[in-house]
Amino acid sequence: MIQPLFLEGVFQERIWGGTALKEQFGYKIPSDQTGECWAISAHPNGSSIVKNGLFAGKSLIQLWEENRELFGGHPSKVFPLLTKILDAKSHLSVQVHPNDEYAEKYENGDLGKTECWYIIDCKEGSELVYGHNANSKEELVTMLENGEWNQLLRRIPIKPGDFFYVPSGTIHALCEGTLVLETQQSSDTTYRVYDYDRTDGNGNKRELHWKKALDVSTVPHSDGELYLKTTMVPGAIITCFVKEKYFTVYKWEIQGEALFIQSQPFQLISAIDGEGTVIVGGVTYPVRKGDHLLLPAGIGEFQFEGKLILIVSHP
Repeated sequence: MIQPLFLEGVFQERIWGGTALKEQFGYKIPSDQTGECWAISAHPNGSSIVKNGLFAGKSLIQLWEENRELFGGHPSKVFPLLTKILDAKSHLSVQVHPNDEYAEKYENGDLGKTECWYIIDCKEGSELVYGHNANSKEELVTMLENGEWNQLLRRIPIKPGDFFYVPSGTIHALCEGTLVLETQQSSDTTYRVYDYDRTDGNGNKRELHWKKALDVSTVPHSDGELYLKTTMVPGAIITCFVKEKYFTVYKWEIQGEALFIQSQPFQLISAIDGEGTVIVGGVTYPVRKGDHLLLPAGIGEFQFEGKLILIVSHP
């Protein structure tokens, strides 16, 4: 019988990380500088592990390589998506990511990185860096060299529930006090543009990557376009945030009993609030805030019950 796969995430410690992943989701984090939970990941730098059923103890990388039928025979060479939760206790570096072609050539065949963010929580008055104000590559170089960060960087006010689509080539950064669910291509390639002159314990600044950043940055900046379509179905409100080349991302607000049909090769689901159940093949599985699951191919009908906010994605 086909089952939903509940996944154990991988934690990544970061200079900007904190403890919100423990406080908000009850995760057992490795330190007080835990910045990321790679919740649904088959990337070599950290793969999720299946917690239940026939495949318990297997990594998502193993399943992708050995049991491609679970993913509807998806043609991608590598598992295409990565779902993270990020705790930005401090500012992330201002950064930019390459597209597939650039990453293939210069990053040992890694994928490019187009991503998107759902703001789970943030402090009042929070903002993020989204784009820049340079009109040409020459102007961008001048502003970088002169350290004109206030003039260069575009800052956007944010609140919980906001959503941002961040195509490769977009200069961006999460700012302090922000908790985000990120859906992205399965890539770990980042080019730092600015790091607030931070130093490590030995007084060393982290490396910047201006040459590659200038190669891949979109100039002038262009906002990633959202789809933003909301549909009411029995027991749920469905909002489609983005429907693009690499992923489609939704918010499902479950408010009772909601019946779905698996219409994709597979779906990734993260519970960011509430609790309830999912019923698959007549079997009931509890789902609560902080759970992450993958619905493999062939699930057919499934039903969510309870009061849940889910972020759902598929390639």
